[in-house]
Amino acid sequence: MAEHGRRLAAIDVGTNSIHLVIVNVNPATGRFRILDREKEMVRLGKGTADMQSLSRSAMDRGIETLRRYKRIADAAGAPVRAVATSAVREARNQRAFIRRARSETGIDVEIISGVEEARLIYLGVLQALPVFNKQILLVDIGGGSSEFLVARKRTIQYDNSLKLGSIRLTERFFRRGEVTKGSLTECREFIKGSLNPVSRAVERFDAGMAVGSSGTIQSIAMMIQRSKEGQVPCSMNAFVFTRKELRKITERVTGARSMAQRMKIPGLDPRRADIIVAGVLIMEQVFEELEIEQMVVSEFALREGIIYDTIEKQYRRQSYHSLRNIRYGSVLQLAQNLLYERHHSHHVAKLALRIFDQTRRIHGLGDAEREYLDAAAILHEIGLSLSHDNHHLHSYYLIRNAELLGYNENEKEIIANIARYHRKGHPKPKHDNYGRLSPADQMTVKKLASMLRIADGLDRTHSAAVADLRCRISGKSMNIGLKPSKTHPVDLEMWGANRKKELFEETFGRRVSISLPRRS
Repeated sequence: MAEHGRRLAAIDVGTNSIHLVIVNVNPATGRFRILDREKEMVRLGKGTADMQSLSRSAMDRGIETLRRYKRIADAAGAPVRAVATSAVREARNQRAFIRRARSETGIDVEIISGVEEARLIYLGVLQALPVFNKQILLVDIGGGSSEFLVARKRTIQYDNSLKLGSIRLTERFFRRGEVTKGSLTECREFIKGSLNPVSRAVERFDAGMAVGSSGTIQSIAMMIQRSKEGQVPCSMNAFVFTRKELRKITERVTGARSMAQRMKIPGLDPRRADIIVAGVLIMEQVFEELEIEQMVVSEFALREGIIYDTIEKQYRRQSYHSLRNIRYGSVLQLAQNLLYERHHSHHVAKLALRIFDQTRRIHGLGDAEREYLDAAAILHEIGLSLSHDNHHLHSYYLIRNAELLGYNENEKEIIANIARYHRKGHPKPKHDNYGRLSPADQMTVKKLASMLRIADGLDRTHSAAVADLRCRISGKSMNIGLKPSKTHPVDLEMWGANRKKELFEETFGRRVSISLPRRS
């Protein structure tokens, strides 16, 4: 029996289905063995073509499935990480679902962006197919969105997420279950137009292999396999199908004008009969517009990517920094794209992290929060690219809406809030950006923003006049001793830090003094 402490569970809260996978991890290698899988077609995105809200019944189905999955994971001794995609991230009432999941099931559901979803899917594919050294085009067709990615050796060269999904397009073009010549034409034209930015971008890359993942593509592969061999093998991983084979299946699926006819197609899961028309049309146009001749199927996708991403965070962080490099690289890319003041931003980050490291016993935060502070410090002034006035508010907006690979939506919200409060008013629950955070995350923001404010004040002249610092905590007071550089005076830096120390004093209940070393 494997040690329970080395087990992990991942839940993919998708638009069509909610998936659970439980694995046993070898911390030394980062490899995992699947112990259990579950899949429930919940249809969170059913009911509205725009998918702007989750219905009460859809929420109830989702919560009941999460509750059951939590019991399964608990019985296996596996801590759960859950990630939500298109249906939840687009819903106006997403916070109601997140709150219910936390209170009724004990699961904290992360909402991730489309491009982060693509990155996690790629991590899953790397565990299923020997494509690490190959440049691939990855296509994943879900219920609410489709993800596209070009990558090699974990270097992502292009990624995009489009609002093309089997449920979304079914609700829009085939809602009554009827397939007509007109609805097929309209759906094809819509998909073709939506794919245009992806096709223009992908033609710049020489992707030697196309890989497909998730339910729609696996369903297509199973129908093709049944039409060729008369039976479906226990695994479709690494199965290859061609454009010609896809065309035949598309004709068969679209030729079946009713649900009853489609349910008779060999290899098709009857539960997908209502949404498969939209699915094959997306796949058809993907092959046409991206000029794909054949595609390899990966049985691993988002949930296995969540597992591997979690392994890197929990078990391999000290010796392997690939995840850190992805996240840090995306922060730097955003900063560089917005022409940030590099020396000032990185020096503020250095000073802020020195305060963080030397005050651990009073703030009680960990490595993840340290990374949030680092990212916020580097990005705290990117709002200047829009305007000097209220640039802290612009920084919040730019970070919150950026494609920061490796971060979920809540982490981006935390980083954006830390940067937003590096100046001006203190965090207040009445602020929308701050109020939408949980109480625990609000406190994290207050603690980290208070450190960033002091660090920013200590580089008031943007000259790195303060070379280093040392924090000494005694009772209800804390002294920050400064080590000046040999080339610049620090009087303005001391003035700046004293002006910005109030949030730290308020948050930690300690009076802060700032001093220079005594002269001999």
